Amino acid sequence: MPRAWVVLVLILAGAVTAGLGLGHGSLGSEWGSTFLALRGTRVVLAGLAGAALAVAGVVLQALFRNPLASPSVLGTTAGAALGGQVMVLLQGAVLPLALPPELGLPVGCLLGAGLSLLVVLGAARRAEGLGGDPGMTLLLTGILWSSACAAVASLVTWLAQDRWELGRALVAFTLGGVEGKGMVHVLLGLPLVVAGIIGAWWWSRALDLLLSGDDEAASLGVPVVAARGWLLVWTAMLAAAAVAIGGGVAFVGLIVPHALRPWFGHGHRILLPAAAVGGAAFLIAADALCRLAPGASLPLGVLTALVGAPVFALILLRRPA
Repeated sequence: MPRAWVVLVLILAGAVTAGLGLGHGSLGSEWGSTFLALRGTRVVLAGLAGAALAVAGVVLQALFRNPLASPSVLGTTAGAALGGQVMVLLQGAVLPLALPPELGLPVGCLLGAGLSLLVVLGAARRAEGLGGDPGMTLLLTGILWSSACAAVASLVTWLAQDRWELGRALVAFTLGGVEGKGMVHVLLGLPLVVAGIIGAWWWSRALDLLLSGDDEAASLGVPVVAARGWLLVWTAMLAAAAVAIGGGVAFVGLIVPHALRPWFGHGHRILLPAAAVGGAAFLIAADALCRLAPGASLPLGVLTALVGAPVFALILLRRPA
């Protein structure tokens, strides 16, 4: 276990070094300090978003006892993105809200993520009550909800086309990325991510016992209803923070937990902190690779989707029938 931590920390250090050093500009030029400051902010933001999505993925996979569960597969990130887009549209084109622009996006993302989890959880509970397979219902509901959110998001983007800058900002937000953001986003996202990770870790023992089923967890003293409620709150907070920081970045919560379990095991007291570090390293490295694309920087969400879709298919094919 200590050796696994050493390797993980070294991977994070390598990702941070790549994030600070890679790019079209040279740190040795007269603009080196400016490049370093801009890349440093991107590294912090990518690290926060990656840690949030990875921890949310670990929690959801344990909560629903489904290795395919993740914020993106269950529609949480799609709902958070839609909530953020709607809030941006209301603030920028339709209704001048009293809420400051810097707070509008996180609030919208939080509301959208919370609504998504409530819809998916309600569908799974209804299927279980009717004697159906809650796991399959969970997966199908997540896919349907993601499609519905994508359709409404397309409508929101179309409504914003009369204002070119607003429409362009919505498209960029959908594709995902941490470029163009500053310290205000760090200050807004950091408390949500830290609170979400600590809150999820607080329930780590409950997550271990919930893997054996609700009845057995309850017999061992776990307040199942309270545990599920709080874990959903922390997961929604983490997904909302990640989307508010990085936009539509998918599959991080699916890839990282599966990559770390062989090295850190299934105990959530260890796995959750490892997921935070691993998720940060993964998204920092991905953002650095995006900057190597010729011309304009490749959208971060496009790269994570290109990596995550084959991983999702592989996990699905390896599951027993």
